[in-house]
Amino acid sequence: MLSPAQHEAADIISYLREFNLSSAPSLFEPQSGVTIHDRVVAEGRQYDRFINEFWPARQRGGHSLHEISYRACFKAELPRFFIELLSHPHDLIYDPFMGRGTTIIEAALLGRRVAGNDANPLSRILALPRLSPPTEEEVRARLEEIPFNATCPEPDIDLFMFYSPATLRQILNLREWLRRRRDEGTEDAVDRWIRMVATNRLTGHSSGFFSVYTLPPNQAVSPERQKRINEQRNQRPPDRDVPVIILKKTRSLLRKLTREERKRLRRAAESALLLTSDAASTPEIADDSVALVVTSPPFLNTVQYAADNWLRCWFNHLDAERIGARLTVTASLEQWRNAMLAVLRELFRVVRSGGWVAFEVGEVRGGSLNLDEVIAPLGERAGFTCRGIVINQQNFTKTANCWGVANNRKGTNTNRIVLLEKP
Repeated sequence: MLSPAQHEAADIISYLREFNLSSAPSLFEPQSGVTIHDRVVAEGRQYDRFINEFWPARQRGGHSLHEISYRACFKAELPRFFIELLSHPHDLIYDPFMGRGTTIIEAALLGRRVAGNDANPLSRILALPRLSPPTEEEVRARLEEIPFNATCPEPDIDLFMFYSPATLRQILNLREWLRRRRDEGTEDAVDRWIRMVATNRLTGHSSGFFSVYTLPPNQAVSPERQKRINEQRNQRPPDRDVPVIILKKTRSLLRKLTREERKRLRRAAESALLLTSDAASTPEIADDSVALVVTSPPFLNTVQYAADNWLRCWFNHLDAERIGARLTVTASLEQWRNAMLAVLRELFRVVRSGGWVAFEVGEVRGGSLNLDEVIAPLGERAGFTCRGIVINQQNFTKTANCWGVANNRKGTNTNRIVLLEKP
């Protein structure tokens, strides 16, 4: 079966209608399923809708480089599906809401050029180092240079509900080392990698994190909440070996990385553009330059990014309150609609003629609001043609179940992607 990138654009509907996972490229697990093709009406217009399992639901099926925790991030299989189908090697792939960088890392692994943007500077901290990954030996050598156990001042905030005194001393010394390297202009790819891994290991629910047991690592609870968790579990923060944990996570992230993939990442890094801007205003990206956008915006006020990332911001000397004020998080559907229209108009500027936007949104408010039916007409108002709504329907993951969300009951149990083409 040919991909849409090998067809005229008009064939996209027939491709999706006839899609069967068992005949898709070998990167997918063999399965079977017949696409449900119907139409949905939004703002008085009909849009084709395609429902199937377009990529597999297996846990950790993507590349090991993606194993960085971040709230509300999609699986690597989603951008891979659209990158494989709707672009060619060396095309420019862009994500205006970059998050942990899933789209740009996957695009680089597939030999594409990349651009990304996110108003949260933590996004760049998590994404950029994985475009230039050091070797395990380089990370080990750098860790040996850092005075983890040196005497250091008391922390500027109370963090002893998360860390033992010995562990916190190591974290503080690492934090100061990284700050000094950055301020002096001597920070390199190895430093940025160590910063990224440490930022990801600050809190979690296993011995692979610096902290005592807490919530999954994509959400940092408040100090008061952590005190209650410690009381309920009758626990005290144990001593953790920070450099050992960083090296172990490094080994895990690099375990699937091949020599050829390193070359592709290096080529992508040479021209990569990673911005920290408003997604509706990115003048650094040239007109008509992007072949494909794969992205997922904040869903109203479903996720509180600033509250979730306060500890990561502290570690990286960032102002969480100021960052929170910049992010598009609102309970008002009308405000969200206006913000998304501005972003889509900017995407229309940067996407080339014949280029695509795969705009992923989810079910919010218990499944009563389908944001794909909001985005499809907005995309057309911005100048695009909506070729259809792709719904990838799967069971919940382990992570979703541990949050107490049952499939088909509440939350996001599907990926809903509005597929837009620029005429």
